[in-house]
Amino acid sequence: MANYLAQFQTIKNTSERLIVAIEDVSDLWPTVKDGFEGRVPFRKACLNSKARNPIYVEKLPVEFILTTDSRLRSRFPQEQSLFWFRQPYATVVLVTCEDFDEYKTILKPRLKLIVQNDEREWFIVFVSKAYVSNDQANKMMKRVYSKLEVDFSSKKRDRCCKLDIHAAEAAFWEDVEAKMLECIRNALDKRVIFYEEEIRKLSENRFMPVWNFCNFFILKESLAFMFEMSQLHDDALREYDELELCYLETVNGQNIKHKEFGGLDHGDDQSALMETGCKNLSQIALDDTFREFDFRQYLFARQSQLLFKLNRTVDVASRGYLFIISFSKTLSLHERNLPFCLREVWVITACLSLIKATMSKFDSRLVTPDTEKEFYRVQGDLHSLSRVKLMRLADLIGYGMNIERSPCNSAALSMLPWPKPEVWPSVPPDSEAMVLAKEKVIDQNPKPFGITRKHLPLGPTMLLREANRRRASLSAGNVSELLDGRHLSKESQAGDNVFVMSPSPPASKSSMSRTNSVSAISNSLSPSRALFDGPMKLSEIQVAAECALHETVTDDNLRKALSSIEEFEKMYLDLTKGAAENYHRSWWKRHGVVLDGEVAALCFKQGSFDSAAKLYEKVCALYAGEEWQSLLAEVLPNLAECQKQLGDHAGYLTSCVRLLSLGKGLLLKQERQALQAEVVRLAHSQMKNPVSLDVSSLITFSGKSGPPLDLCAGDPGNLHVSVWSGFPDEFVLDSLSLTLIATFSADEGVKVIKCSKDPLLKPGTNDIRMLLPPQNPGSYVLGVLTGQIGQLRFRSHTFSKGGPPDSDDFMSIEKPVRPVLKVSTQRALVDITAAVSAGLLIGELQWLGLVIRPIDYSLKGAILHIDTGPGLQVDMSHIIELETCTKAFRSLPQKISSVSSDFAASFDASFSGKSNGDDTEPTVSCDVEQLQLKDGKLVIPDWASNITTVLWLPVRAIDDRSDRVIAAGRQTSSSLSSLSVTVAHSGSLSSQGQSELSQKRTIVDGMRTLALKLEYGSSHSRIFERTIAVHFIDPFRVSTRIVTKSNNGVLLLQVTLFSLVKAAAKIYDAWLDLQSGFVHVGSNNGRPNPSAVLPLSISASSKGALLFTVRLDSIPQEGKSSIPRSENHENDLSKVQSVLNIQYGISGDRVVGAHSPVQLSSSGTNGDGNLFFKSALVLQMPVLEPLLAVGALPPSSDCLRVGQLINMKWRVERLRSCLDVLSAKEEEDLLYEVEVNPENWMMAGRKRGHVSLPNSVGARVMVSIACIPLTAGYVRPPSLGLANIDQFNISCNPAGPHLVCIRPPTLCSSFCMVKS
Repeated sequence: MANYLAQFQTIKNTSERLIVAIEDVSDLWPTVKDGFEGRVPFRKACLNSKARNPIYVEKLPVEFILTTDSRLRSRFPQEQSLFWFRQPYATVVLVTCEDFDEYKTILKPRLKLIVQNDEREWFIVFVSKAYVSNDQANKMMKRVYSKLEVDFSSKKRDRCCKLDIHAAEAAFWEDVEAKMLECIRNALDKRVIFYEEEIRKLSENRFMPVWNFCNFFILKESLAFMFEMSQLHDDALREYDELELCYLETVNGQNIKHKEFGGLDHGDDQSALMETGCKNLSQIALDDTFREFDFRQYLFARQSQLLFKLNRTVDVASRGYLFIISFSKTLSLHERNLPFCLREVWVITACLSLIKATMSKFDSRLVTPDTEKEFYRVQGDLHSLSRVKLMRLADLIGYGMNIERSPCNSAALSMLPWPKPEVWPSVPPDSEAMVLAKEKVIDQNPKPFGITRKHLPLGPTMLLREANRRRASLSAGNVSELLDGRHLSKESQAGDNVFVMSPSPPASKSSMSRTNSVSAISNSLSPSRALFDGPMKLSEIQVAAECALHETVTDDNLRKALSSIEEFEKMYLDLTKGAAENYHRSWWKRHGVVLDGEVAALCFKQGSFDSAAKLYEKVCALYAGEEWQSLLAEVLPNLAECQKQLGDHAGYLTSCVRLLSLGKGLLLKQERQALQAEVVRLAHSQMKNPVSLDVSSLITFSGKSGPPLDLCAGDPGNLHVSVWSGFPDEFVLDSLSLTLIATFSADEGVKVIKCSKDPLLKPGTNDIRMLLPPQNPGSYVLGVLTGQIGQLRFRSHTFSKGGPPDSDDFMSIEKPVRPVLKVSTQRALVDITAAVSAGLLIGELQWLGLVIRPIDYSLKGAILHIDTGPGLQVDMSHIIELETCTKAFRSLPQKISSVSSDFAASFDASFSGKSNGDDTEPTVSCDVEQLQLKDGKLVIPDWASNITTVLWLPVRAIDDRSDRVIAAGRQTSSSLSSLSVTVAHSGSLSSQGQSELSQKRTIVDGMRTLALKLEYGSSHSRIFERTIAVHFIDPFRVSTRIVTKSNNGVLLLQVTLFSLVKAAAKIYDAWLDLQSGFVHVGSNNGRPNPSAVLPLSISASSKGALLFTVRLDSIPQEGKSSIPRSENHENDLSKVQSVLNIQYGISGDRVVGAHSPVQLSSSGTNGDGNLFFKSALVLQMPVLEPLLAVGALPPSSDCLRVGQLINMKWRVERLRSCLDVLSAKEEEDLLYEVEVNPENWMMAGRKRGHVSLPNSVGARVMVSIACIPLTAGYVRPPSLGLANIDQFNISCNPAGPHLVCIRPPTLCSSFCMVKS
């Protein structure tokens, strides 16, 4: 079959449509030809795919050929089976007959002979030539057609159709089209099965020695071509994919003998990825296979054609890119046998042809946005790949010096190997002029500002070694032979592999440029060249490569690009722009911007500074955003130079500042100093207009560490700001100012503060003092730092980056801005607190201490206004004392914990001898001074204006509930409290005295207020106002306990006294005045037992107890009260309550809150004073017998039923007389209430009311109510309760029933029903 390759390709080129054979029996084709050909191509044709799935084809092209045509004739049966795809897929038999006998004798046998071939798909078209008006002819035609249908049609398949020439109908053509498509579908299915079977047979033997890939290829492509003609492009593409895999398996097999690779013909350097007709199949065929170089390109071209027909242009591009990468690796394996640099040239032409083909076919309206982005991304990759290969060719021929050695180019070239031919091309004769021209080329791209960069190890030195190793006269890879045993390959500091002489003594190592290093190498190696045709110089290598490339490259565009530097730069620029634009369109912004930088470098070299500056700005924005400072250091000098050439002073200065802002190590100190000098020079130059510059990355600032500066409204100050300078040298500013921004008020605007003098900024941190004028109240943060140097105005918006991340100096976008200034409406210039605000005795003259503490402010000439609140007064007869805090608390260092928390901080400062944060002890003229209160105000002396002092006021809290008594020759207000005590039954324990007093003093009752107003400052313009709350208390809290152990009426009364003061209390005397009905036991006149317990000392916050013995006065007679009655109850109050009298004294210190009363004597010593304290105790008689008896009478009927009316009765009887000292009535009103469950009982009558019961013993009264039971069973009956009588005073005798039995109601006939 391999012999038919030429004929096979010819048939493919001439066969593009499916063939339908026309068997013209009656010479009818010229008549019906136009009708048949007018129906093609068929629309919405349904065919079966290879997987037997129905596929609808939009347009199915069909070609009608007569069976007598030479194209349908085969000379050999084998050829017919091999090229079965070109055989007719349907046969249309055209017949006509007007005579029935003629049909039987002539037409029918001939038709039988035509259709006897089973492999044919056929149907008969009977053409009627009779006119419509000729009825006899029409009847004959119908008769013949009917017989034709009977003979050649069947129930399974109708193979006949009738065409009336003179009256053709649309239904006929639809029928013909349906029958024709059915024949094509059936024929296609049969042939697919045939080819699959033949391919399977060959596939089974592909590992046999007799395997012939050409035979397999013809069958496989015949099947694919048949699918392609049938418009089943997916199946055709699948066949080519399988064919490619099978070929790669055949070529790469381990036991396969490697054949000729190809690529040696003229023009093979140009890729044939998009062209299938570059070479005939017979030209690339070997014995049993094809040359890999040509055949793989042919397969990809066929796949691309099918993908284009499927509108899958994106797949063509992506597949093409992957194919170029993989095929380039394959070319590298055979590079020794290929022409010089064929791999690089082929990749460039392949990328360009693929780009051209796909861009012309691509339509963005047919794909999704994501697919469109992917397409442009692949286009960018293709441009980048061809661009890198072009740069490699430029390095070979000496054009590499004209390419920007950017990190992008360096990284791409470092991963690209040098060509590795079998023998490196030699220098052609008569090329000395070209060699000299190459040697004169120097690096024409120096960096501005004298910035030097070390190149990556990928320069011509590597080419020098690689080329010399592959020379025919030297051994490959032996460096010692190359250098005659006297040279070593050593890595230089710049990273380039250069040949360094190692003589004795050793020479100094220095980094040289590429040109100089090459010249040194060539000069040092010149003696060895005379021995064995020594190594070539770099210029000779470049000339040899350029001449070899002119012989290899046949593409006109590439030859033109390599002919001169200008043409090369033009092609290089087009490829770079194309890659950048496609990356931008695919949203690969980083790739696009980086390549924009390469375009900018070339524009910069060519003098297009405007275009270069715009592109460089995009690149710098990307690098700065990603914080790629090393890359930024490569681009910024070029951008600055472009701006300088364009006269853009602002942009030029900005670029210089950005260069200075780069990290350490990226620029040398000398380079940074040169940049600073350039900035200062331009700032002081004659610029037409001032330039505003943002130096936020170079000059930062922050407030001083610690809390913000506290000022009061209207006060000036100095704000210290830390300014960090990133300039390498110091410089003087013409001016420096800073803005303050209010944080809570937008109406305040921005306040500008200026430096006191022209500041000198040194490298690093500088402490700058800013003059702060009076500010409005609020919190302020730093805004913008502005300064000026000549015509340059700079500003900084960022805070200092110094300090660790957890410190206040470190600022970032995650942390809120820290305020540096707080201005309050009334700053805390002074503070007045109470030394002790609790624990003062109510009703006694006490010392109230006020701590006056100035806070960094003088109180000279201050006036203090004192206004007491209700219930508090200042004793004007006593002297007011003012003493230093040191003297007041000098004797109490161990009791500091007792001082109030409000005064703790000020006391610590005062006691240590420091005031207002000063390190030296303030000098005072005296420690204490007596002042006079005039009209509620006093003047603070000058010696107390800057230190903390204590002002002692004699105050008294007035209590309206206290009685006035005279004791110890003076009027003293004794406290009176009340306590109710109940005596229990004999032998039991009464209340423990823990219940609340009936008239106990609350916290609010003891609270008093003192309003203070301090006028100070210049002209007393500042006012400090504060209201101090002071709490006054009773000295003791009283609780009682009563115990009786016998029936003789003797009671033991224990009185417990809880001390409420912080001082020691001493009880000198105590006695108990009993109420009526109780008397003392013994002759101690109401004193406690034993009498030796007095005097009793009680420590602060402790307790003590007194014991009294009392008994009942007499047992009351029946019906009489033992307590006498009085007409005026208020006058006889002492008869109904007992009073505990206590005479005590207090010993304490006014500083810690243990207040002793102010002495009336002039001496004023803190001696013991006799005070009185009273507490009322109410003793109640014990309850020994109940007062009343309540009993329920039995109901009138013994049989209680539901719904029956019942009268419930209770009898109340008095057992003894009521002893009430407050009333002596003859009758007592009793409040009664009947309690009942409404779910069980219905009541009729008064459930709650009053009844009168005489006060005589044995008196009775009846209470009755009507009720009706509602529920049957044992239920709880109604009960009677007395609301105003305690439960223990009521005796239920006789006891009422707990439950009563309620029977169901009697039956009623009206509720009976008879079930029918």
